[in-house]
Amino acid sequence: MFSSFFETARNSPFRTPLTSARCDAAAPVVDPQPVEGRQIAAAATPVANQQDSCEFGSTKYFALCGIGGILSCGTTHTFVVPLDLVKCRLQVDQAKYKNLFHGFKVTVAEEGTRGLAKGWFPTLLGYSAQGLCKFGLYELFKVKYADIIGEENAYLYRTSLYLAASASAEFFADIALSPFEAAKVKIQTIPGYANNFREAVPKMLKEEGVTAFYKGLVPLWMRQIPYTMMKFACFERTVELLYKYVVPKPRADCSKGEQLVVTFAAGYIAGVFCAVVSHPADVVVSKLNQAKGASAVSVAKSLGFSGMWNGLTPRIIMIGTLTALQWFIYDGVKVALGIPRPPPPEMPASLKAKQH
Repeated sequence: MFSSFFETARNSPFRTPLTSARCDAAAPVVDPQPVEGRQIAAAATPVANQQDSCEFGSTKYFALCGIGGILSCGTTHTFVVPLDLVKCRLQVDQAKYKNLFHGFKVTVAEEGTRGLAKGWFPTLLGYSAQGLCKFGLYELFKVKYADIIGEENAYLYRTSLYLAASASAEFFADIALSPFEAAKVKIQTIPGYANNFREAVPKMLKEEGVTAFYKGLVPLWMRQIPYTMMKFACFERTVELLYKYVVPKPRADCSKGEQLVVTFAAGYIAGVFCAVVSHPADVVVSKLNQAKGASAVSVAKSLGFSGMWNGLTPRIIMIGTLTALQWFIYDGVKVALGIPRPPPPEMPASLKAKQH
């Protein structure tokens, strides 16, 4: 079922510049084993009879993980642009766009079906840049932080490790995303402002200067950092729990397709929590980028508590689907490109010895 997906990704043009050197071309094919002190890895499942394309924790490893992030985030966010557009309009003009279905109806009536694709280009660029930083730096910070605190603490406090690594990665990812997000919101929510990214950028520079692209950075951090912390930590722990209590056979006995189904399910569960945690800040970002001269505090006050939950239902649908697809694609890319995928965290032998 998934063989064509794996083959397509394996032959992807994104792979070529990064696969000329292997760790050891003459090395025998073996099941990947956890590296000492580095037992924590996102979406990790054992892959038998596959030559790793790089060493776990190497620069090439983090670069390939970044490629996986580009493919997972850029494509999925672009795919749901129509839903994102209606969600943003619900947030900034509740009187005109009464609910999700009414929002689609009004948008199509006024702008045609092509109007639903407004903002797709800055979405593609922005979330590709964000995905590169989000996944690549998450893997980097997770390995570095685990090395700092040691093997035993990395296992005992793995949830805190996931939270710290994801927060650190998202801090930088949002700096990359902010300019594109600001342009996208203006294109989608201000009638007649600009039809595309090429028109929006010079207009924003002329009217507000460079600050126009970063005035939403702080609320973006407020939205994205809690979202990403929940996304990674909830996903990692949900995968563990699904294999422990739900999947009827050991993880090692599951096929690649079955493993990816578990990945998708864990991603959707994590996505629902992500949407709820980050929604108020998402509303503020949308309203802030729409209004000139406004601040995050003034926007929050004008919206009130109930107003900060506008558009929650479409966002749960959007973020749940997005998060599930992102983990599915990311995990698939790791398999296809031969990126090392150590097994899920297990108690170190030294810690087991202390408990007996």
